[in-house]
Amino acid sequence: MKPITEIDDPRLVKGLAHPLRIHILRVLEDRVASPSEIADEIDAPLGNVSYHVRFLARVGLIELASTKPRRGAVEHYYRAVGRPHITAKAWEQVPQVVKDALIGSTLYEIGEMVAAAAQAGGFDCDKAHVSRRAFALDERGFDELSVAVGDLLERAEEIQRASASRRAGSDAETDELDAGVVMLLFEAAS
Repeated sequence: MKPITEIDDPRLVKGLAHPLRIHILRVLEDRVASPSEIADEIDAPLGNVSYHVRFLARVGLIELASTKPRRGAVEHYYRAVGRPHITAKAWEQVPQVVKDALIGSTLYEIGEMVAAAAQAGGFDCDKAHVSRRAFALDERGFDELSVAVGDLLERAEEIQRASASRRAGSDAETDELDAGVVMLLFEAAS
């Protein structure tokens, strides 16, 4: 099955809105894991996690990476097949309640990630960056800023790919730094 890189079907976006599916995808972005490991990590019932893992595999957002015999059964290990992008057209067609669920879950995950990094000293590095700005823009300015944010995300992904390539091609053990980037562009409340 071809990996999904662009989600243009609003029904799939709606299917992704379940918070447990979002948690599962977040876990599998970083590593290979079994439903049992995922259930332990996110503190959810194994049956529920297994159900949602099957859904994500069926729609092509995750794939089976390996299997291992374990206690008389076969444990399945999955990985994300990429980071899908929801198209603007699909997003427009999704019911507001689904948008709210996806946004709420994403903001929760951002809060968890940032809090864990702060607690571990992740902002102590001289090159860390934290800023918050409000801008007064017209519609064209908002559109231009939206494009600029998208361009920065694309550039960050290029940097990650180049870094992975350097690490893979290096004989010496290269330190891997986990970096978190959060970008939000929204109409601010007055």
